[in-house]
Amino acid sequence: MSGPRVALVTGGSKGVGQGIAVGLAEAGWTVHVSGRDESRLATTVERVEQAGGRGRAWRCEHTDDADVERLVAEVAADGGRLDLLVNNAWAGPAMNHVRPERFWERPLSDWDTLIGVGLRAHFVAMRAAAPVMVAQGSGLVVNISSVGARAYLHSTLYGMSKAALDKMTHDAALELRGEGVTVLSLWPGLVRTEQLLASGVRDIAGVPVTDAETPELQGRVLAALAADPHLHRRTGSALISAELAEEYGVVEPDGGRPVSPRLMFGGGPVFPELPPVG
Repeated sequence: MSGPRVALVTGGSKGVGQGIAVGLAEAGWTVHVSGRDESRLATTVERVEQAGGRGRAWRCEHTDDADVERLVAEVAADGGRLDLLVNNAWAGPAMNHVRPERFWERPLSDWDTLIGVGLRAHFVAMRAAAPVMVAQGSGLVVNISSVGARAYLHSTLYGMSKAALDKMTHDAALELRGEGVTVLSLWPGLVRTEQLLASGVRDIAGVPVTDAETPELQGRVLAALAADPHLHRRTGSALISAELAEEYGVVEPDGGRPVSPRLMFGGGPVFPELPPVG
C-alpha cells in the first residue's frame, strides 16, 4: 500500500489510549482517536502530530452502538482504508485499591461500565471494522485486555470483562481465518496513567507503581507488532506488552525495560494456538 497506515484508537483522549496514539505516530501512522472529551482529544492529536504522525479526533459516545458504527465507517471513509483498530475505550468505576470491595459490596452499575463499555463497545467496533478489513484483504484488531483475565485483579467483574474480551479475540480470529485479518489481545502491565499517579497508591496487586509501564510503550509495541511480516501467525492470541517489548527491542521513553507480569497468573497461554487453515 502507499501512504501512511491508518489506525483508529478508541478511548484515545488520555492514559493508555493517548500513549498508544503517540507511539504509533512515532512510527509514522495516521491515527484517529475517539472519546467524549473534545479538549483531551485535541491534546492527543497535538501530541500525535508532534511525534511525527497525522492525527484526527472524533467525538463518540461508546455506549451508543450506532455512534460506534458511525465512527468506524467515517474513519474508514476518511482514510480510504483501516489498517488497525485498537479497542481501548473503557469506563472503569472508581475502586478502593487499599481495601478492595468484594463483588456483593459493589454497585450493580459496575456492569454497565465494565461490560457495557469494556466489552460490548469493543465487539460493536470490531463488528463494524471487520467488513472493511475483509474487503481490503488485510487488517489488525487489537483489544486492550489485562492480566486480570487470568489473575485476580481489581474486582470480579473486571476479571469477567477481560476474560470475555480474550475469548472474543480468540473466536473472532477463528472466524476471520483466511481473510487476511489478524485479531489479538494485548496485556499491558500496570500502566503509569495520570489517574494512577494521582491516586497516591504505592502498589497494585503487589506491583510497585514505580515499576509501572508508560502509556507510550504500548503504542511503540503495537507499531513493532504491526510491522512484523509474520504477525498473522499470532492471531487469536493474548500477548503481553513487556514480552513483546523484549522481543522487538522496544524501550520506554526513558530507555527503561518493562517487567512481564506473567508470574501473577502462573504462566502459560490463555488459549492454545489456532489450528492451521484448511
